Amino acid sequence: MYEPRNDVVTPHSSERCEIALNTPAGRVTTAVDVPTALVPVTAIVPLMRRLGEEAHALEEARSLESGQARSCHRSCAACCRMLVPLSPPEAFSLREFVRSLPREEQERIAARLAHTKSVLLTHRLWNQLEALAESSQSPDDDMLEPINQAYYALRIPCPFLENDLCSIYDERPAACRELLVTSPAEQCQDMAQNPIVPIPAPVRIGPILGLLWGELTKTPPRLIPLPIALDWAERHQNENHQTWQGTQLLDTALDKVWRFLSQTFQQGGNTPPPNEPPV
Repeated sequence: MYEPRNDVVTPHSSERCEIALNTPAGRVTTAVDVPTALVPVTAIVPLMRRLGEEAHALEEARSLESGQARSCHRSCAACCRMLVPLSPPEAFSLREFVRSLPREEQERIAARLAHTKSVLLTHRLWNQLEALAESSQSPDDDMLEPINQAYYALRIPCPFLENDLCSIYDERPAACRELLVTSPAEQCQDMAQNPIVPIPAPVRIGPILGLLWGELTKTPPRLIPLPIALDWAERHQNENHQTWQGTQLLDTALDKVWRFLSQTFQQGGNTPPPNEPPV
């Protein structure tokens, strides 16, 4: 939709945009400052995460009103043994964040990543994850399910987990932010055997960012497994040098959000109310 540019404008001017989204749980209204200069796609990631979290907060409030409170709490890291998917913009953003950390923190993360890679190589999963990230075809459930099950069976702690706390909490992937449950916390110790009741996420920011990246680069949507995200971003760092106008990135991303919400309403048998362009 928009042609990438390789020249970067240094002034960081921005434009205040008012966004209104109609979700099944209610209406999200928020204001965001969007860069007007040419920026990489990572510039839109914090804005989209914030939008997703505000929409998810409406679902959590609705769940609480019905008597179903969130059971997730600090240091409850049972879900941090699952295979987490990232979109390419999130992988690039994570690489930038890790590279900004003090050297000691980077070394601890690198050591945990190396251990995770060793375990996955031993169980012949590492190459499958790399093939998944480099696939020219959009992954479907039939392709993902056996990989997800094999990974979860290993109970590998997330390489970014430190003393059962997320060491990249402010930069954690959208998929992590969107997994909230109301079922008893102890049932999360074995999600394969126990029934888990999640709070619905009205907007899936990871897939939306993946669709955005696919449209911008004219490539199929990609799914990057978290254990290989830094390696993938390193190999593809030249692609992150492309820049687009910030307001155009937002417009394109919001188009994906509206399409996602329209499908959600239609699956529920409802006519979606019109969403409004940012002003």
